[in-house]
Amino acid sequence: MIQSRSIRLTAAFLILVSTIGCDQTTKHFARTELGQSGSTTLAGGFVQFILSENPGAFLSLGGMLPQAVRIGLLTVGVSVGLTFLLVYLVRAAKLRWIGFLGLAMIWAGGMSNLIDRLLRHGLVTDFIFVQVGPLHTGIFNVADMSIVAGAILLGVSAQSFRQKAAGGPE
Repeated sequence: MIQSRSIRLTAAFLILVSTIGCDQTTKHFARTELGQSGSTTLAGGFVQFILSENPGAFLSLGGMLPQAVRIGLLTVGVSVGLTFLLVYLVRAAKLRWIGFLGLAMIWAGGMSNLIDRLLRHGLVTDFIFVQVGPLHTGIFNVADMSIVAGAILLGVSAQSFRQKAAGGPE
């Protein structure tokens, strides 16, 4: 458990700065370099960089909604949710490290995508596409990877908590 509020705040800030730094740098690179060609495939063909400006959320969910509704949900609503998540991260003294890291990564990824939305007229830059045979992802970005990794850590934390509560191995 992380008792110190200043340690929690410092850790959240470091995760935020590193996530935003990596995400915004790679998005800038994608916009400048892929803007010319549209896409590039890495050796092996498993990973493609394809420039996409996403008006929606995860996998373009809500991208077809009217702009006013998208702004309300994806900008204002997400801003409010991320503010509450930060308050929880700073105040939750009994939160275990793995759960804290998971939530902080989700918060940081959400903040970086929100920066895009605010600075790019409601759009988020996506550019990574992975395909192995018939299996493939949607187009995503580094902030999305942080959000997914955070969700996995949160799941691991919840599973560990359940095992501990049941008296099993931690």
